[in-house]
Amino acid sequence: MEKISKIRNIGISAHIDSGKTTLSERILYYAGRIHRINEVKGDGAGATMDFMELERERGITITSAATQVTWGDKVINLIDTPGHVDFTVEVERSLRVLDGAIMVLCSVGGVQSQSFTVDQQMKRYRVPRIAFINKMDRTGADPERVRRDIREKLGLNAVAIQLNMGEGDQFAGLIDLIAMEAVTFDGDNGEDVIRGPIPDAYKDSAAIARHEMLEALSMFNDEMMELLLEDKDVSVEMIRQTIREATINRDIVPVMMGSAFKNKGVQLLMDAVSYYLPSPLDRCSFARDHDNDGTETPLASDPEAPLVAMIFKITDETYGQLSYTRVYQGRILKGQHYRNARTNKMQRIGRIVRMHANHRDDISDAGPGDIIALLGLDCASGDTICGEGVNYSLESIYVADPVISLSITPASNADQERMAKALNRFMKEDPTFRVSTDPETGQTIIAGMGELHLDVYCERMRREYKADVVVGAPNVSYREAPTTEAAYDYKHKKQTGGSGQFAHVVGRLIPLPSDAETTYEFEDNIVSGRVPGEYIPAVNKGFQAAMKKGPLAGYEIVGCKMCLDDGSYHAVDSSEMAFRIAARDAFIEAFRKARPCLLEPIMKVEVETPSDYQGSIVGDLNSRRGIIMGADNRGNVTVITAEVPLANMFGYATIVRGMSKGMATFSMEMCRYAPVPNKLAEEIILRRRENEKQAAQK
Repeated sequence: MEKISKIRNIGISAHIDSGKTTLSERILYYAGRIHRINEVKGDGAGATMDFMELERERGITITSAATQVTWGDKVINLIDTPGHVDFTVEVERSLRVLDGAIMVLCSVGGVQSQSFTVDQQMKRYRVPRIAFINKMDRTGADPERVRRDIREKLGLNAVAIQLNMGEGDQFAGLIDLIAMEAVTFDGDNGEDVIRGPIPDAYKDSAAIARHEMLEALSMFNDEMMELLLEDKDVSVEMIRQTIREATINRDIVPVMMGSAFKNKGVQLLMDAVSYYLPSPLDRCSFARDHDNDGTETPLASDPEAPLVAMIFKITDETYGQLSYTRVYQGRILKGQHYRNARTNKMQRIGRIVRMHANHRDDISDAGPGDIIALLGLDCASGDTICGEGVNYSLESIYVADPVISLSITPASNADQERMAKALNRFMKEDPTFRVSTDPETGQTIIAGMGELHLDVYCERMRREYKADVVVGAPNVSYREAPTTEAAYDYKHKKQTGGSGQFAHVVGRLIPLPSDAETTYEFEDNIVSGRVPGEYIPAVNKGFQAAMKKGPLAGYEIVGCKMCLDDGSYHAVDSSEMAFRIAARDAFIEAFRKARPCLLEPIMKVEVETPSDYQGSIVGDLNSRRGIIMGADNRGNVTVITAEVPLANMFGYATIVRGMSKGMATFSMEMCRYAPVPNKLAEEIILRRRENEKQAAQK
């Protein structure tokens, strides 16, 4: 147990270009895992954790990478995650298995659009975090504003445990408010941490900041509050213990700062990870016990207990599948057989490896808290591996629906087979990447989270599989939804030789509110056995089948609550099939009467631009049917926030660069679905029907 208490499983998550990978590189260097610092952009080698050729070329993180480092007496399993919303599933599945996280924020940008998504993901999986304000060397750095943003925009109790000595070009070091020491960094790569007395210029501000920190912490420690009221000193040990407990309980978020690129503050951050973030023993994990009606059962970080492990990510490689796994309970041993809870099949563990980006070290076993990879296992992302005597499954990973699709066609017959291989692999690895065939045109349609997402996969097909594909224009994933309540009373009656088919369903279609957690609900109001209980699930399935393709333009239907209030059946002619058909046709009848509308994905867009170009960029966003939500001036830079329909954002990267002489950057993420204006909806529906007609003629 003592060994498990020294494990820290952490992830690094943030908005695009906040410096996650640069920070990871410094952590690896200071921990002695690498002996040369590589930059994300610039020297050609690329950062250690960005091991894909595409990542190094583009200077972005596409896949999450895992490694293990030792810091003092602590073993830290580290996962570096992508910042782009297009690859958000990588962040999602990493946070699902981690015990703690570092949320990186830019000292100039503060809380940006993707910061909200990362915050929601951390809250969803109840992950304690430390906030690290990076890029303190940038002109316009304002850590106080960033702390205010964390409190006001994210609703977190941000407690500063450091104070900066200068910012921008004047950033010289940090003041440790716990030990009340000034900390500077020396040496070629900032490896020498020098502690000393606080300079006179910062003594007053440091005393005020420390008092604020202690007041915030005393809310979670009665003994500390008593000491403060009596004007007595509070020991460093008490402060650290209080921060640790409050952080693990997610009552506070300790705020630290530094500049990863200038090698300042990273070692103090790693000390804080060791002190304040939880070990596997500090986190409560639960599994569903299928031998006991699926009740929630707590898991123990006990190496002697039966094995419970989760496969959170898979990648297909030349020599077979690599399954990234987190062990929650028990030990996993090389050569032993374990059961997959989903398939109920026993499988032998051939090889266990510890990952360091794309390098691996063979190990013979792994225990609670370990993050390792298994080779050659036949499984899917989200599967639970169980030892003898337990039948548990762990909560799966949240997967967002795709918002954009495009058609791809192989350039030749030889490319067809290579393209199919690539698509099968990508679908298996990434649950947000979907592949389907258009029934009208026979074309292969790929769908994903954004233009960059699909562009990366098309490029990987060409590079990794030598599959030359012709890419069609992107399409928006519209949805159809009802706007008013509609009743249905439908009788399905069919008589042929022998027994016929009879089913009668009566009820209502009620539109769900736009902020509903689900897109479909079913309510069974049948009394007195008017419809036998064995036919109710068939009615539910019939409704859901009808929602896959709407009558307006063939898009998926969302936002429906189906109430089954009455009906009738025939003792001989009724069957599950009859009720399924009746429900499907009743749904279409009711949906047509419910004044259906077309919904389109609205994106939250954030543009960071020099203030000189603000007017032209705002004007352009307005012309794209955008609604400007705000413009925040930060020195010479303006951050424009807007909500814009996805249909009007294709190719925007080129446009915004052109308008700002290459100086503006932007990010966007899915915000919500909203009704399409009537005139535009008519055009979309007409175009869709013409395409279907042309496809039918071919």
